[in-house]
Amino acid sequence: MRVEVAPELEVLIDRHLIISALSNLVQNAIKFTKQGGIVWIRGKAVGGRVLLEIEDQCGGLPPGEAEELFKAFSQIGTDKSGLGIGLTISRRAVSLNKGILSVRDIPHQGCVFSIDLPKASSPLPTT
Repeated sequence: MRVEVAPELEVLIDRHLIISALSNLVQNAIKFTKQGGIVWIRGKAVGGRVLLEIEDQCGGLPPGEAEELFKAFSQIGTDKSGLGIGLTISRRAVSLNKGILSVRDIPHQGCVFSIDLPKASSPLPTT
């Protein structure tokens, strides 16, 4: 696993919801990445937004299947060890924080799940 997150990123969120979504995405990335592969976690500012990305090396998705992943009880692939609701719940958690959860397929390589959130408009207090 490799992590590249800009330290100055700030978002105003319900941390429990976003941690739940991130946790699910990272667990899925680890679960579906092929043996010896790398899972990347990246965070960067893009305009007035913060983009968090989780990239796996699952081998890619069948054509036209990306949005199927977010449907409740949908499971693509041979590993059916979950219930098929994690991505549905994660998308809702991100949406409740004025964000967008999406996936981009990298054919024959893997997937990049992106959480796009509004950047905090003012610095957060430090404690």
